[in-house]
Amino acid sequence: MNLIIGTYFGAVGCVAVMMTLEPAVSSLSSGLVKTRFEVTLPILSTQKFSLGRIISFLISVCICTVYFAFGKKWYMNNVIGICFCLQGIERFSLGTYKTGAILLSGLFFYDIFWVFGTEVMVSVAKSLDGPIKLLFPRNGLEVSEETGKLELSLLGLGDIVVPGFFLALLLRFDAHRAGISTSKINIHEGFSKPYFISGLFAYICGLGLTLFVMFYFGAAQPALLYLVPACIGSSLLCATLRGELGELLAYSEEEEEEEDASLKKKQS
Repeated sequence: MNLIIGTYFGAVGCVAVMMTLEPAVSSLSSGLVKTRFEVTLPILSTQKFSLGRIISFLISVCICTVYFAFGKKWYMNNVIGICFCLQGIERFSLGTYKTGAILLSGLFFYDIFWVFGTEVMVSVAKSLDGPIKLLFPRNGLEVSEETGKLELSLLGLGDIVVPGFFLALLLRFDAHRAGISTSKINIHEGFSKPYFISGLFAYICGLGLTLFVMFYFGAAQPALLYLVPACIGSSLLCATLRGELGELLAYSEEEEEEEDASLKKKQS
């Protein structure tokens, strides 16, 4: 099972790392070579590859090769895992605020049951050897005298990605309020982001509380037990204080996508 999962994550990891690095590498290499290389692949149509994409792919292959060839070090695992998180959050939309709140609420009870009710979640997370979690040394870099290995704490990628979907939706809602098209958001633009900032702060506080309880009681904790109330509660509180609760609950990205599509048709 670990061999199959390792092979799968090796291939998918290369793609995730490449797509994460490509924007930065492309911006650096654009001043050197602007030509795109056209390659015709069997079955597939002609594909265009920029120098930045080629360099990013080579770097991603090196990273994944080092990860699998040298004992799957925890820091290399985290590099690939973070790339998975970034790509997942960037490419997935919950559609509406209500959908996001319902999804988080369902996973809230799901996570509690599988962590506190059974040992399945913890045992699976520990036994599966792949970048499906982030790993952090507990006692610095000191090796345990009993096992001869580092003692590691883990955080499942789902505890990052699922709340990340919700925070991304809040950012797009902030852009919607500012009259900015949600299809072309630059987070560094100077528009007000009260929902995103409050949600992100609440997520950090919830994650900190998770770690505190875990170390205090010395037992695994369902992170969504703390993260879900933090994310949903902060957004509802922010909307209530601003008098925009109805607008937040009615927010739908699907309607905005339809409006953007119709606007593009009129322009063309």
